[in-house]
Amino acid sequence: MHRQVASVAVLVLLFVLSSRALFAQVELAGSWAVRNNEFLAGDGFPVDYTGMPLNEEGRTKALSYSESQLAMVERQCQGWPAFYMVQGPFGLNISRETDPVKGNVISWTIGAWEDRAPLIIWMDGRPHPSKYAEHTRSGFTTGVWEGNTLVTYTTHMKAGFLRKTGPPSSDEATMTLRFLRHGDIMTVLAIIEDPIYLAEPWILSKTYQVSATPMSPIGPPCVTTYEGGSGDSVPHYLPEKNPFIDEMTTKYNVPRDAALGVPETLYPEYRKKMRR
Repeated sequence: MHRQVASVAVLVLLFVLSSRALFAQVELAGSWAVRNNEFLAGDGFPVDYTGMPLNEEGRTKALSYSESQLAMVERQCQGWPAFYMVQGPFGLNISRETDPVKGNVISWTIGAWEDRAPLIIWMDGRPHPSKYAEHTRSGFTTGVWEGNTLVTYTTHMKAGFLRKTGPPSSDEATMTLRFLRHGDIMTVLAIIEDPIYLAEPWILSKTYQVSATPMSPIGPPCVTTYEGGSGDSVPHYLPEKNPFIDEMTTKYNVPRDAALGVPETLYPEYRKKMRR
């Protein structure tokens, strides 16, 4: 009798725990319009790395970048890494694939755009592939629920850019996303780490709102065209030859270190130096 009571108690406990885990998960599927309360593009000036913890190598490579590269036919449709999802001006279309037998979510898919590949978040516990596996624009992403927050981890992204103005990302970069829904508002918190070009994690967030207007899961196709150019050379700037390095400093009286993404400038204590 005691064994039967104990067994029933265990089953009840497991049911309660599983029910809590089930009800803790919130609905993410649907169309989400971007609110653009945060300015994350950082493309107002050719040299604007404010808020970015670039290391010396990342800063040097960023200053060598010329936006004229985008006129090259082979670079016009090269696409952006997965973290452009929280930087671009577009909304999100989120769908899910469900196991037809068990009913659990196998994966979430965040739709693509013309310059961003779809992001698939695997929820079935599969491991990340070997570090030698293929790297793609969207990378490889797994997710778990922490209460009612979906936490995802992305690896295997191709090298690209952290911003349109040239701060680079390597193929060793990783991204952690947290999807937090409050009513019809969803905040996506991104933590980007790159041992090659970042001195410390780069943290940014973006806010979305449920949209009655459907968001397309794909964007218009990217069509290349000849825009002139310099033949076989890739537009770039030699070290210490970027002509725009002080444009932001001159216009807004921003210290050069802040415009160049020196990690120290991310913290409140830096304001004391600015006053001096």
